[in-house]
Amino acid sequence: MTTEILLNGISFDDFQSTIQAIVSNEVQKAVEQLTPKEPTDNKPELLTRKQTAEILGVSLVTLHDWTKNGVLPAKRIGSRIRYEKQAVYDSLKDIKTIKYRRA
Repeated sequence: MTTEILLNGISFDDFQSTIQAIVSNEVQKAVEQLTPKEPTDNKPELLTRKQTAEILGVSLVTLHDWTKNGVLPAKRIGSRIRYEKQAVYDSLKDIKTIKYRRA
């Protein structure tokens, strides 16, 4: 059993351009859905104490001391401490060595 579709009143070129337009439209929609979108909100990415300590390669005690001494700014959300990812990386860039001189 074969199925045939007969199109009357439309030329082959019109049919071909219509199909191309439909397929192009659907492909464009699929690409837009699959493309990751940039976050529109400017919420900073927050890291836990453990994640921050792993990034910096220090212990949780050292991280606590750095936070307490103001070396690394922290945010308190309820009872939890969070660090902004950008601030963690910025603090690494801002470290300056202190040279001691003998008097």
